[in-house]
Amino acid sequence: MKQILIIEDDINIAELERDYLQLNGYKADIVQDGMQGLKKAISGFYDVVLVDLMLPNKNGYEIIQEIRKVLEIPVIVISARNEDIDKIRGLGFGADDYLTKPFSPAELVARVKSHIKRYERLMGTKTTNEVINHRGLEINTAAHKIYINGKEIQMTAKEYELLLFLASNPNIVFSKDQIFDTIWGEEYYGDTATVAVHIQKIRKKIEKDSSNPEYIETIWGAGYRFNS
Repeated sequence: MKQILIIEDDINIAELERDYLQLNGYKADIVQDGMQGLKKAISGFYDVVLVDLMLPNKNGYEIIQEIRKVLEIPVIVISARNEDIDKIRGLGFGADDYLTKPFSPAELVARVKSHIKRYERLMGTKTTNEVINHRGLEINTAAHKIYINGKEIQMTAKEYELLLFLASNPNIVFSKDQIFDTIWGEEYYGDTATVAVHIQKIRKKIEKDSSNPEYIETIWGAGYRFNS
């Protein structure tokens, strides 16, 4: 049984999330304190973390940032803050998805299912060429590790999946829509803005100068291309 951690200080919302998840065969725990939620999140016992942004003792942004230092499990923000800047910031800190309150419980369950499937597929994927090399960038698909000139680079599951997709298809221009459909899929209810956010995060990790990228090039009006 998949285990979901709900970090939410509004007990009514937390119990609603828990009840719908349990009806769909998941086990769900609730924590109302940010600090305690983080401790449980990094314990390694959970398959997905649902986190609010405004929490006592430690906010959601900080929780996401700390989780990403040690785990790649799906993290979904559920927040009443619906401004684009909040969504971009949440994704920038490493969240995989962002759902605004009020939300449809059925949509929440669909997103949880989708992210679990994608995470399991990503962790279980093996390609024929287990090591992809491009000018100092090395992707070890068997170990799910990325290196730049021999130095290991830490990435979230979505960052890894996106970089692997582009590096596996070098010198081809992909539109934001094509990338979004491939990496996030139809079951994701966000928009293509998340593609640009993730590209920016990847560039900061692999490029010498993220403002003048060598690996992932922006083709204005068309999309992105990985240069081999």
